[in-house]
Amino acid sequence: MTDGVRLESDPQDEATVIRVRSTKTETTLVRLDVPLGDGVGYWHPAAGWERPLPADWEGEWRRVGLVDSAAAGCLYDGAGRALLAFAGDHGDATTLIRFGVSEDSARFGVWLATPLRADEEYQLRIEAPGRPVDDTLRTLARWMPGTDDALPAPEAGRTPAYSTWYSMHHAVSEAAVEAEAAVAADLGCGLLLLDDGWQAGADHRKYSGCGDWTPDPAKFPDFRAHVRRVRETGLRYVAWIAPLLLGEHSRAHAELAGLAPHHVPRLACRVLDPRQDEVRAFVVERCADLVERYGLDGLKLDFLEKAMVYADTAEGGEGDGAADVSRAMRTLLDELHARLRALRGDDVLIELRQPYAGPTMRRFGNLLRAGDCPADATANRLRTLDIARLAPGASVHCDMLMWDPDARVEAAARQLHAALYSVPQISVRLTELSTEHREMTAWWLGFWRQYRDVLIDGERDTGRPDQRDATVTAWSGDRAVVTVFGEHRVVPLEPDRFTDVALVNSTTAGHLVLDLTAHTRVLLSVTDARGRPAGTHVRELGPGPHHLPVPPSGVCRLSPA
Repeated sequence: MTDGVRLESDPQDEATVIRVRSTKTETTLVRLDVPLGDGVGYWHPAAGWERPLPADWEGEWRRVGLVDSAAAGCLYDGAGRALLAFAGDHGDATTLIRFGVSEDSARFGVWLATPLRADEEYQLRIEAPGRPVDDTLRTLARWMPGTDDALPAPEAGRTPAYSTWYSMHHAVSEAAVEAEAAVAADLGCGLLLLDDGWQAGADHRKYSGCGDWTPDPAKFPDFRAHVRRVRETGLRYVAWIAPLLLGEHSRAHAELAGLAPHHVPRLACRVLDPRQDEVRAFVVERCADLVERYGLDGLKLDFLEKAMVYADTAEGGEGDGAADVSRAMRTLLDELHARLRALRGDDVLIELRQPYAGPTMRRFGNLLRAGDCPADATANRLRTLDIARLAPGASVHCDMLMWDPDARVEAAARQLHAALYSVPQISVRLTELSTEHREMTAWWLGFWRQYRDVLIDGERDTGRPDQRDATVTAWSGDRAVVTVFGEHRVVPLEPDRFTDVALVNSTTAGHLVLDLTAHTRVLLSVTDARGRPAGTHVRELGPGPHHLPVPPSGVCRLSPA
C-alpha cells in the first residue's frame, strides 16, 4: 500500500505535482484522466511516426526507463496547445505506461506503473494546459532529473561532424579515414566519429567480434598515431563501441558468456547483463582503457537499450541498486562517467542515440543523436526535434547524413535541411563528391554555423506534432530561421519582431507564401541550393499573404530596407 498521495501546486507556473510515497517495496499505479475536448494528437518521446490519437483498447503497456525513452507525454489540441502534459521524476527506474482515448467516455487516459522501494517517493508533474506543445515540454524537461546536472558539451560537440558509418561501413582504414578527415576539416567540421568496423573481428552486419575492443591491425597498424594525425587537422576524435555486446568469436566470450545469458543469434552475440557487478566493472575498464590508450576524445556508446532484455528476468548482481535494469544501468553509467571525466574533464565527448537520449541520460552523454534513418530526411527531422523537446540547451545531433551522389543537388540539400535544427553529421565520401555537391555541402554547413545560436540555442515553434513539423521556426533576439518542409504551407510572420529572417525552402516548389501581420519595407536576398545569388530586391509588403520567389532548396533572407 502507499502512505498517501499529495497534490501540490507550483505557484510560479501553475503546474501540479503529485507525490506518492510507499510504505514497502511495491509497484504504484497512477492514472491521469482528462476530457478529450479538442484533442487531436498525443506526443511522447518514442512516438516516431505514431502521432495521432490511439484508442485505449489498442494501447499495450510500454516499458520505459533510463536507456529506453522516458515517462513523459503531451495530449494537444488543434491549435497545438497542451491539454495534458506530464512527466515522472524516476528517470533511472523502469516504468510501465499506457495511454489512449476511451470510446465510452470521450476522455483521454494515461496509466503509469512505477516500482517503489519502502519509504520512496514518486513525483509526477502535470503542466497547466493552454501553452504551445514546445513551450510546455521545455518546462517539463527543466524539471525532470538530468537537466540541472547535464554533462556539458564542449565546442567540438557543437560543430558539424563527420561520421564513417554510411560512407564506409566496415571498409574503414587509416588512409581512407584520414583523407576524409582532411576534407571534413576544410568544410568546417570539428569532430570525427569512427563507427563500427575499426575493431579486430568486425563482422559485417553482425557483432561476433565485439567484446575485445582492440583495433584491427590490418586497417589501423598504429591506431594511436592515426588518431593523433586526425586531431592535427583540427578534428576531435570519437570511436564507436557497443559495450554490452559480447561476440561469439571474441576472446572475452569464454570468460563472460555466463554473465550474458541473452543470446541474439541473428547478430552472433550475447547481451551482457548490467545488473552483474563483474559486467559493470568490465565495461567501465574497457571503455576507459580505449580512451586512454589511443588518445581518443570520447566514445560513441551503441546498443545500450539492449539492456532492457533483462527487465522481466530474475535479479542479477548483488551490488547496490542492481536489481532493476534501469537502475543497474544508472550505476554503470555513473561509474563510466566518473572514469571518462577523470581522463578528459569537461572536454570529454560521449554520444548517445535514441531511444536512450532522454533527459536523465544527459548526465552521462553530451551528444544526443537521432536513431538510424538512412537518407530519410523526414524521419531525421522528426527524431532530432523529438529529442530536443525534452533536452533544452543540449547538443542534439542528427542521424548521419547520406544521399545519392548522382541526385540533383536540390534533393541532396534537403538532407542537410533536415539537420538544420540539430548538429549535422555528414556521412558521404567527401573526397568523391562532385563539385556541385561539395559546393552545396560547404554552403549549408556555413549557413548552419552563421545561424547556430538561433538554430540550436534559440526558442523554437514546430506547430502540431501530428503535422510532422512541416514548418519549423527558431529565433533568438531579433534573428529567426523559418524552414518550410511541407508543400503549400503559409508562413505567418510579424515583420517588426525581427531584423534578420532566413526563409529556407525545403520543398520542390519555386516559391514560399508569407503571411504578414503588418506593413513592411524589406530587402529580399535570394540564393539557390548551392548558395549562388538568385536575386536581390526591395519590396513594399502590406499585411496579408505574399508569394515570394525562392528556388527549390534555396533561401530568401529578409532585412529592413
